Amino acid sequence: MASSSLLARLGVSLSRTLTTSPVQTVHLRLNNPLTHSSKLKCCLSTSSTLSQQRSKILSHEPPLAATGTVMSKDESRDFMALFPDIVRELTDRGRHSDIPDVNKWFAKVLQYNVPSGKKNRGLALVVAYKMLAQSPPDQDSIQLAQILGWCVEILQAFLLVLDDVMDNATTRRGRPCWYRHNHIGLAAVNDALLLEQAIYQLLRRHFAHLPYYVHLIHLFHDLTLKTSMGQSLDLSTANDLSKFTMDRYEAIVKYKTSYYSFQLPIALAMYMAGMEDVEVHRQARTLLLEMGHFFQVQDDYLDCFGTPDVTGKIGTDIEDGKCSWLAVVALQRATADQRKVMEECYGSKDPSHVSNIKNLYLELGLPSTFSTYEEESYNLINTHIQQLSRGLNQDLFYRILEKIYKRQS
Repeated sequence: MASSSLLARLGVSLSRTLTTSPVQTVHLRLNNPLTHSSKLKCCLSTSSTLSQQRSKILSHEPPLAATGTVMSKDESRDFMALFPDIVRELTDRGRHSDIPDVNKWFAKVLQYNVPSGKKNRGLALVVAYKMLAQSPPDQDSIQLAQILGWCVEILQAFLLVLDDVMDNATTRRGRPCWYRHNHIGLAAVNDALLLEQAIYQLLRRHFAHLPYYVHLIHLFHDLTLKTSMGQSLDLSTANDLSKFTMDRYEAIVKYKTSYYSFQLPIALAMYMAGMEDVEVHRQARTLLLEMGHFFQVQDDYLDCFGTPDVTGKIGTDIEDGKCSWLAVVALQRATADQRKVMEECYGSKDPSHVSNIKNLYLELGLPSTFSTYEEESYNLINTHIQQLSRGLNQDLFYRILEKIYKRQS
């Protein structure tokens, strides 16, 4: 379902009740038909205007589907080329020469957990900085942005190491989770702490002399706290179907995913580019949180219906009893008998129970409902981008949206 906050701003609201007819539709109602009819037409049509806008944006850059990131291949290669220097800097034996074994171990922690993902967050930061800078940045400034991008990637690794332990996950990015690698076990918790502290080592060394340093520190602390709160909400909601409401789901998504995955890299780039206006940051945050919601709904769908070889992980939302978009919508639409299936099977690791839940999702037409959601949300976010103030580069947000639209991993 599209986020209610965005729909309200655009003058429409999405009905919580979805049809169960063979052709799935999403019912919309106008807050005021006379006032908002033109907005509804703009938001919900797959109009040539949006197609032309998308073509215009992509005509200036390599196709995102081809590059696999929000950057060109050369930019991605330059970003990766810096990582060995990051590792050496953090594990320099001269700094902790009396504990060489720890330095060696920390290097392994970094190399296994940090660079193996898609690196979209770190890469997005570098792209955002280049597009938002008041003048073309020099190579030293670009390298600073790359270092900051790696700080975001290290934060991502820190969070995922802990998340996998708490979820008792098996694989991450097509490999065993760190805590399952070579029987590391709960020692992975300390490794995660090493990763988190590495962020602040890098920030102090490279940014302490710059006027926006305090903003960077505050952002990392604030959004790490928000993400931890989202994780707490997620854990306290799991396996309790009575708590599976759309409002609670949206709160989990906002705090656990959207803040650090979408707001953080762009806000950091904005501060690097000298953008400190509170209203401009508010507009960017609002839009980025909507994108984060869109991204997480996709993630929930791929957890159930995606291909592990493509997604890089084996989905376990059903087994773990997670408050996912699929589960929430299923409960909204379920008959009494169908709800009984949810109550008996959801959160069970029994393969037959997992199969029953997936069959129920198919019976309720959730793949079709997701396709409708994805298309309508894409159009709504496009419209929101068009409404951004001139202080924000619309092309940047179109590129991010195109990267996540119709993704398969």
